[in-house]
Amino acid sequence: MIRNTVFLTAMLCALVSTTSAQNYYPVDIGNTWILESIDGAERITYTLEAPVEDSKGEQFRTLKIITEVLGTSSVNTNTFLIEVNTEGMKLHNIVAELGDVFGMSRMEFSPPAIFFPPTLQLGEIWETLGETDVHLVGNVTVSNVNEVVAIEDVVTPTSTFENCLKIKIRTKTTAALGSSRSTSYQWLAPDIGPVKFETGQDIVFELTHFTLVTPEKPYDVNADGVINILDLTFVASHFGETNSEADVNIDGTVNILDLTLVAQNFGE
Repeated sequence: MIRNTVFLTAMLCALVSTTSAQNYYPVDIGNTWILESIDGAERITYTLEAPVEDSKGEQFRTLKIITEVLGTSSVNTNTFLIEVNTEGMKLHNIVAELGDVFGMSRMEFSPPAIFFPPTLQLGEIWETLGETDVHLVGNVTVSNVNEVVAIEDVVTPTSTFENCLKIKIRTKTTAALGSSRSTSYQWLAPDIGPVKFETGQDIVFELTHFTLVTPEKPYDVNADGVINILDLTFVASHFGETNSEADVNIDGTVNILDLTLVAQNFGE
């Protein structure tokens, strides 16, 4: 049994050699991030809420991104319905406010698009492609190609965040009258989320305030406050048994699913 425990522990450690997307974008309902432009003229607020659709389950979140021009009545809200599971963060739809002239548009993704892949590492590339109808414009196609291009330390008014992922976002918008392209950048800090954003117009936003909900830690099986190799070893040592402490997904048996869940939450 000791040999099996060592083997299983080593195998699961290999699974966490890359970083889960959720470590860079904590998805607990109630999380809030506020970023303000360097010149103090604009503010972006990100909030994670429970979805309004009654049919959606616990894996779904509504991400609201509110952009304001401070000192004016100019406020736009974009709402993203995302699903969080072992395949990463999936995007089901976007409802976008485009201003008084163009009104509101809705973009559906079927099958759901990749919002963030299950792991994030340098060189990771993924694309989101969708279509919508816009008032006075007609059919519009939007393509976003996302690429993790660097790992950097980011200094903001809130703090200095180390080992942030810098994501390059290349956007192409195509309509009947032609197409346009822009490039923006987003920085995500480990265990924090968005800390910096640069628009296609070179406007830089930095994190000024954030609130992260402290989630329960069901995978901290030894209750020492952190999910680490000790928890993984404990679960592996009860592999194939019905031990209630090691059976973290409560399916009646300690198996590879329990080991995977603990490994995916390493460091939390």
